[in-house]
Amino acid sequence: MKKKERKIVFYEISDFKYHLKQLRLSENTIDAYISDLIQYEEFMSEYEKIEDVNDITREDVNKYIQSLKRKNLSKTSINRKIIAIKDFHKYLLKENITRENPTEKIDNQKADKALPTVLSIDEINKMISSINGDEPLDIRNRAMMELLYAAGLRISELLDLKQEDVHLKEKYIVVKEGKGNKDRYVPIGEMAVIALRKYREEVRPLIAQKSVKNLFVNYKGEPMTRQAMFKYIKKLAADNGITKTISPHTIRHSFATHLLEGGTDLRVVQELLGHEDISTTQIYTHLDKSKIRTIYDNTHPLGNHNESK
Repeated sequence: MKKKERKIVFYEISDFKYHLKQLRLSENTIDAYISDLIQYEEFMSEYEKIEDVNDITREDVNKYIQSLKRKNLSKTSINRKIIAIKDFHKYLLKENITRENPTEKIDNQKADKALPTVLSIDEINKMISSINGDEPLDIRNRAMMELLYAAGLRISELLDLKQEDVHLKEKYIVVKEGKGNKDRYVPIGEMAVIALRKYREEVRPLIAQKSVKNLFVNYKGEPMTRQAMFKYIKKLAADNGITKTISPHTIRHSFATHLLEGGTDLRVVQELLGHEDISTTQIYTHLDKSKIRTIYDNTHPLGNHNESK
């Protein structure tokens, strides 16, 4: 039996296809546009009983987007379909086929934030412990890495620290934040204190230029640069067999994640990181939850580890 052809409800799709060809788009791109629009047309015809593009409202478009979400499509796929629908309605309005554009205030779906790369506690310890030389730059590097992890600093905050910002006896540092130039007081642990004291007493006086106020300086006695720190951390990771793509900010991510895993309150982590909005800090709860899921799957009697039994 010959398959019954589907009724074309929005004949304007054919006109739009011709319009896309005039733009010299690739065949694959045009096919993707038309495929998305046919699905759109089918929804409007079947579920909203719409047969005239002039009758489509913003509410109808939103209903279609909700239907896509219910299908668990990725946000990238949904956004591709939204773009096709928007371009279609812009074309209809421009050609005076419709009186209004119902997609004018329709926003694309916000892409999920990629979870940051995090080092394990063992990986952090391995990196820092490997800096065990007695050369001046070894002592400096150990102090920088101990402090970077102990305080969860941004790389700019670490390199902008001045001598007077470090209070070893009281075990805290004062971070000058870029926004509003306000101070943030961050406690540091004993290992960072020991490393910093050794650097300040034995190394910095020998290499720092008198006019330089920055705590950390390079072999010329000038302030350390972001580029030098970035290269050093990547090399340190590689030398210790760590294949993750990391940067100085990875140490900060690891600091926050390890605190949450240890039971630290989210608000405290927010203060330590200097986040103005707690929603910025909440990304680390996703990392923590993923670890909780792994632990659950590996230990709970009905976890995934039992599926093969």
